Order: sequence, then structure tokens, then C-alpha cells
Amino acid sequence: MTLKATPLNNAHRAAGAKMVDFGGWDMPVNYGSQIEEHNAVRTDVGMFDVAHMCVVDIKGDNVRGFLRGLLANNVDKLQVSGKALYSCMLNPQGFVIDDLIVYFINESWFRLVVNAGTAEKDVAWMQQQNTATNAGLTITQRRDGDTAEGAPMALIAVQGPNARAKVWEVIPESKEGTADMKPFNVAFAQSPTFGEAMIARTGYTGEDGFEIGVAAAQAENLWNALVAAGVKPAGLGARDTLRLEAGMNLYGQDMDETVNPLDAGLAWTIDLVSERDFIGKSALQAMGQNAQFVGLILREKGGVLRAHQKVVVAGTDATGEITSGTFSPSMQQAIALARVPNGVAVGDTVHVEIRDKKLAASVVKLPFVRNGKILAV
Repeated sequence: MTLKATPLNNAHRAAGAKMVDFGGWDMPVNYGSQIEEHNAVRTDVGMFDVAHMCVVDIKGDNVRGFLRGLLANNVDKLQVSGKALYSCMLNPQGFVIDDLIVYFINESWFRLVVNAGTAEKDVAWMQQQNTATNAGLTITQRRDGDTAEGAPMALIAVQGPNARAKVWEVIPESKEGTADMKPFNVAFAQSPTFGEAMIARTGYTGEDGFEIGVAAAQAENLWNALVAAGVKPAGLGARDTLRLEAGMNLYGQDMDETVNPLDAGLAWTIDLVSERDFIGKSALQAMGQNAQFVGLILREKGGVLRAHQKVVVAGTDATGEITSGTFSPSMQQAIALARVPNGVAVGDTVHVEIRDKKLAASVVKLPFVRNGKILAV
């Protein structure tokens, strides 16, 4: 099978990146030291190629009403142009088709960013619902080839305490519209060098920063300009340790089409309060929450926490499971995200089955790390 490549593939190879197959995409796992890349984002600035993710533009007269029924979070929270929202998109059984960010541009244009491996499935599902509800909308993926909406787009995530300053240095035209912009908002800037740039104050690291969308043809130029300004490229390895420290779910690992989002720590993204109906709502209400999503810190030496390891709770036959695990570069401890039985409390000790041992771990509140500070001890 031929791997898909982002517009930054040549830049990664020129920089000596170690490339891996990531869900059918040829992507950099690191450029030398994953630890250095992780620490750069926590303490200074780093950037990631996220051009495998897919921008989807939805346009038409009834786009708000359509998304009101499509998404588990409530787009009626988006009343000011540029505001963004994190949401799950559920199937009728109440399980997660994908998690995504939706940006409100205007009443006839909302922009979504969906995960790489689910993009084709997501767009097909949206088109199916568009037809089923007679919404009459135009739904356009902006990743693969030219479309009626224009040339394909590529996304670069610049993250870390110095990320915004570096972006303003490279795209000075972006500063005016983004200097006072709060997190989970987007603005557009016109750059004489890189063309139109979408600048969103979002990210997947637990640090401040911008996710930048430009025409795919400009992506390598922008990447090289950021490198020249001192932004350190970072690969999928650092991206995973950063998001895990930040307590952020990874689709396909922490939740998928077999997982109730209420059991994946995503209740905060699901609006069950308003009278609005949405796909999967009645199924979710019938299921309720059957497990909770917590952080674990390994307290005994002799193992690394990994997905699918069993979590044993003293005094009960009920068990949990680790969904994501790693060694935290920031904390210098083994940490994990886990789905555990209701009733397990922060501060409790549980045991994780690692090979033939049961090692003690503390249950902690997520996130582990945010904005450079260790929060879980």
C-alpha cells in the first residue's frame, strides 16, 4: 500500500526525520530526540505537521440547524464569529464516530477540522445526514485536491509558551487580529508571503499556541520560515506524550465507535441539558455513564503503562483498562489514561497488571500537566 503524504513530507525527510506509517500516512515520529522535542513545546516552542487532518467547510442557509442535530455539543454556544467548540459526532447508538473542532465563521459557513484516519468516513456521514434532512448544504473536504471551494489546505500547529510570538514574527499581518484573541477562537490574516492564513488559538499539547491553515502549496514555505525563526519541529512521539500529559483523548485509542463518550471523560462536551435533539442523544440517555475516565501514576518501579493493560480495583471483581499510557518526560513518571469502574475515587490506589506483576498506581485528576505546570502528584 502506498502511504499518503502531506505537503511537508519533503521537509521532514530533508531534516532527517524518522518516518513511520501513521494510519496510512507517512509521518515523522521524531527528528532525533523525542524528549527534546517534548521539552521544547513545554518550555519554549515547537511545531507539528498536522496536514493529515482534514478541514471540512459546510456552507448554506441551514448550516447551524444541521450542526445542531449532527453534533453532541451545542453549536448555539457559538454566537460570535470566530468562536470555536470541541465536540463529538455520534452515531445513533450513542458511540463516537469522531471528535472534532467546529469554527463559526458566519451563519452560512461553519468550518470543521476532523481527524486524519476518519476524514473520509466523517464526510460520508455528513453527506448522508445532509441528504436525510434535506438540509441542502455544500460539504467540502479541503485536504485532498482542488475543490469548488479552492485549493487544498494544510495545517501546522505551533505550540508552546513562545508560540504566538514566533508566529507573529513570521506572519506579522496576523498579530492585529490575534493578539487579544482568547483560546478556542479563529481569525484570518492575509500574508503577502503565504497568502490567506487561518490562525486558530487551539492545540493538542496543553500549551498555548496557534494552529495555522494555509494553502497546501504554501505549507513548506511557512514551515521553513518557522524553522528559520527558531521553531523546533516535533514529531508524533512528542505529540503523544504532550497530549497524554494534558489529559486529551486520542480517537481510535481512548474512544471510538464502540465507546460511550460518557465513559471516556467527554461528558463536558455533550449537551444533554437543552431540549435540542441530536444524533445519539436518546441512546446516550438510555446508557448513562457506566465507567469513569481518570489519570493514573505508577507508584512502583518495574513497568511502563501501556494501552489495554488491566486495572484491578481492590475489594471488587470489577476491572478497568488503560486506554493510553507513556513515560512522562515532564514528570519523569509512568502515567496513563484509564477507564475504571464508577466508585473509584481520586487518591485511591489501584493495581495495574504488567506482564506477571500487579503494580500499584494512584488515581489522579486530569490533566497531569497544563501550561508547563505539573498539576497531578
